[in-house]
Amino acid sequence: MSFLFNEQFEWSVRVYWEDTDAGGVVYYANYLKFLERCRTEWLRARGISQAELEVERGVLFMVLGVEIAYHAPARLDDALRVTASAVADGRTTAQFEQRIYRAGSSDESSEPELLVTARVRVVCVDAKTLRPRRMSEYLQ
Repeated sequence: MSFLFNEQFEWSVRVYWEDTDAGGVVYYANYLKFLERCRTEWLRARGISQAELEVERGVLFMVLGVEIAYHAPARLDDALRVTASAVADGRTTAQFEQRIYRAGSSDESSEPELLVTARVRVVCVDAKTLRPRRMSEYLQ
């Protein structure tokens, strides 16, 4: 499947009030939103719109499972870098390796800090029946 490869994609986001709890720390479930948005932008960077996939090709992507580890908290107003790389792991499924980093400061010696690591398995399904469909038939 030519659209899936290990090359890393990167997307930037900033932490807003709506992402945090009362202490100004990102609420744990909101990291899933950052990961999801990065996968959507990964597709978009390849010229693939999820809306067009549903309407024109009749397929959707659904998450089958997530393994996530939280290494350090993100806080209000942090600039984050979210990464994604994908590999096919079946005819209908793919696995994304994703990370979230707090972006380093403008000081070049400052390294980005790893906040989250995740493995997300997705499946391609028929938009009406929700039954699995081969990815290669829809994503060329």
